[in-house]
Amino acid sequence: MRQAGGHSGTVIRQAEPADLAALPEIERAADGMFAPLGIVFPPGTTVVEECDDPARVIVAGRPPVGFALLGVVDGLTHLEQIAVHPGHANQGIGTRLLEAVFATAAAPQSTNRAVTLTTFRDVPWNAPWYARRGFRVIQPSEWGPELSALVEHERALGIEVAPRVVMRKDL
Repeated sequence: MRQAGGHSGTVIRQAEPADLAALPEIERAADGMFAPLGIVFPPGTTVVEECDDPARVIVAGRPPVGFALLGVVDGLTHLEQIAVHPGHANQGIGTRLLEAVFATAAAPQSTNRAVTLTTFRDVPWNAPWYARRGFRVIQPSEWGPELSALVEHERALGIEVAPRVVMRKDL
């Protein structure tokens, strides 16, 4: 991934092993933005704490102030988490991270041309934000077996504390 600057001046880059330790605090701070909406996540590890492979993570800044965690679900790039520390919100960092996700998914060596994710339907910086960036809600009949299992896993963990949707963007 090429490094990119931008109008916020925050460099978007591939994570390095040393970056991983800072990411759980960014995720927890970003998750705190949901509390005023009545959405409180279940206790336990953050999504990014379960990742030990920096190749799956794109970060913003040095040290990081935001990140995107990628996986593969049903052969497609799956955005497992995107988080920007609230102190750096509204600077376009999330959009630039998402653009880097698209670039990674559409890279010549990639075999897929779509990105999927699960998100909260009614949170302004969730489903409506992704919809403005070309994602569409997909119905269970369009989910593959791994995506179906992921949704069930989220429900079992108690993440479905508000209506959630599955979204996809074809590249």
